[in-house]
Amino acid sequence: MLSIWVYTLISVSIVSLISLVGVGVLALKKELLNRILFYLVSFSVGALLGDAFIHIIPEIAQESDVGQFGWFLLAGIIGFFILEKFVHWHHAHADHSEQVHSVVYLTILGDALHNFIDGMAIAASFLVSIPLGIATTIAVILHEVPQEIGQFAILIHGGWSSKKAIKYNFLSALTAIFGAFLVLVLASSLEGIIMPLLAISAASFIYIALSDLIPELNRERDIKKSIIQLVWMLAGIGVMALLLLLE
Repeated sequence: MLSIWVYTLISVSIVSLISLVGVGVLALKKELLNRILFYLVSFSVGALLGDAFIHIIPEIAQESDVGQFGWFLLAGIIGFFILEKFVHWHHAHADHSEQVHSVVYLTILGDALHNFIDGMAIAASFLVSIPLGIATTIAVILHEVPQEIGQFAILIHGGWSSKKAIKYNFLSALTAIFGAFLVLVLASSLEGIIMPLLAISAASFIYIALSDLIPELNRERDIKKSIIQLVWMLAGIGVMALLLLLE
């Protein structure tokens, strides 16, 4: 159990440190940054879907009732849909004078919750097996990088200084550690919590990939660039498939 704690806390600490990617963004030209994001978003879609369908779902199918898992998966996807709608609804109903202020704080709040869930997903995966935990951590890292870059841009646009944006981005990222810690503590006292958490984790990855990232990729109409997107997406899936060798 000690090794699981060590692996989990190291992993969520690395994920939290990714929030500091904003420091590097300041040094990049806009054209180069857009090119990096173009590849990263495609790659992270493949990584998220690959982790959900190659690692997490097969693991749950072996350890629990498939029908029950399906309900947890559906509940997770619907839950994330409602959560996102709630955030957008508050954004849309903010007064014009407070709109930027609202976007900034809702962004931080939403990111803190998202990181908390990522921390729970990583901890639940390590409780099942070290290889599954590593695969989930890599998937989280790959989608956190473009997300943190985009979020940093929103905070700056919202009127915050670079220093303040980096500070609060980092604080919101630390919720991943609290999420992981909560799961590790509850795992020893509540039996049957791991598989439902893994189902919700899979739902989170699938929802993020299909609802948030793929629509961004679909804005690209150029055939050549679309093929490049597909190649990088398949590369992300390929990385997740290669991690099966660890198991």
